[in-house]
Amino acid sequence: MLTLDSVYKASYVLKNVIRKTDVIYAPKLKKGAELYLKTENLQITGSFKVRGAYYKMSQLSDEEKKRGVVACSAGNHAQGVALAARENGIKAVICLPDGAPISKVEATRSYGAEICLVEGVYDDAYAKALSLRDQMGYTFIHPFDDPDVIAGQGTISLELSQQIPDMDAIIVPVGGGGLISGMAYTIKSLNPNIKVYGVQASGAPSMLNSIQDSRIEMLDAVSTIADGIAVKKPGSLTYDICSKYVDDIVTVTDDEISAAILALMEQHKLVTEGAGAVAVAAAMFDKVDLAGKKTVCLLSGGNIDVTILARVITRGLLMSGRSCQLNIELQDKPGQLMNVSRIIAQQGGNVTSVYHEHTNEGSDITGCYLRLTLETRDFEHIEKIKKNLTDFGVKIL
Repeated sequence: MLTLDSVYKASYVLKNVIRKTDVIYAPKLKKGAELYLKTENLQITGSFKVRGAYYKMSQLSDEEKKRGVVACSAGNHAQGVALAARENGIKAVICLPDGAPISKVEATRSYGAEICLVEGVYDDAYAKALSLRDQMGYTFIHPFDDPDVIAGQGTISLELSQQIPDMDAIIVPVGGGGLISGMAYTIKSLNPNIKVYGVQASGAPSMLNSIQDSRIEMLDAVSTIADGIAVKKPGSLTYDICSKYVDDIVTVTDDEISAAILALMEQHKLVTEGAGAVAVAAAMFDKVDLAGKKTVCLLSGGNIDVTILARVITRGLLMSGRSCQLNIELQDKPGQLMNVSRIIAQQGGNVTSVYHEHTNEGSDITGCYLRLTLETRDFEHIEKIKKNLTDFGVKIL
C-alpha cells in the first residue's frame, strides 16, 4: 500500500543518491502567470525515473537481488534501473521498444545493463519483460504501477513543499501515471488545496480516456514525439490514485510540445525531451487556468534524441511565429523579386530560403511563383509583412 510514511522513507533512502533538483522562476513562458520549473531534466540519468527505480530496488530481499531484475522502458526508466542495479551489484536486463532513441539505448547500456530490443512500442517490451521474468526468475521492476516506484516519484512533492511552500498548483506529465500518482498523493496528503493537473500527448491519451470513461482502457496505437509518455494503457494502481487525487488531465499536440521545447531552450537554457516539456506546453497554450495561481511545471526529463532535435526546433519556430513560409504569385518581369525582398527587409523580416519557378499549365503564361521561408518575430510580425506585400499588389496564395 502507498502511504505518506513510504514516501518519507523513500526520501531518506534517496538522499545520498539523487540530486535535489532546483526550482527556477520562469516569468517569460506565459504572460500573466507565475510559473516555476522543477528541473528533473537535470536529475542524474537525466530523468526523475531514477527515484522510483532506486527505491524499489532498495526494498528487494537478498534473494531477489541475487536472482537479478528485469524492466521495460522507452528509455528513462531503463536508465534508472540500470544505474540502481549497478550501484547495488544486481544483474539487470532491460527490454526496450526497437524505436527507442539510440541515445537512450546506449545510455542504458553504459550503466552496465543487458539490453533486449523488442519490436513494437512500450507495451510490447512490457510483455517481453514479463516473459523473461517467468522464464528466468527475475524480479520485474514496473515503470509505474508499483507502490514503491510511486513512493519514490512522490519524493519530488516533498522537495517542492520545502522549495515553494505556498504553491497553488502543479502541472505534471502523464504516461502510465506513476509520476503524477506519487506527486498527487503526496502533495494532496500534505495540502489538499493544491491543484494537480496532468498532461498527456494528444496522440497517447490513455489515462485521460480511462478516467473520462470510468474504466481502464487500452489505446489501439500511440503516436507522439513525447516517447517517454507514449503508453497505451495506464496501470490499475495509478488509475485508482489519479481518479482520486488528480484534479484534471489535459492534452497537448506535438506542435505545442515542440514550441515548449524551443521556449525552454531559448529562455531558460534548459534542454528537455518531448515528455519533459508537456507541462510547459499546457501552460503556454492555455490548457489549464493559471490565473492567480503560483504554479510549478515539472520538467520530467531531458534525454532528447539529438537527431530529432533539429526537426523539433523547426516545428517550434513555426508554432511560435518565429518562422513562416509564403507562396507568392508574381508577374515574370525584372524587379519583382527585388520589390518583394525590399518590402520584407523594411518590415524587419529575414529571408532564409528562396524557391522560384515558372507557372504550370493552366496559369498565366507570363506569371511565376515564389516560395519564401522567413525568419520573423511572432505572428503579429508575419501578418504585418503579409499586409505590406498585399498593399503593394503582391498576390499571396
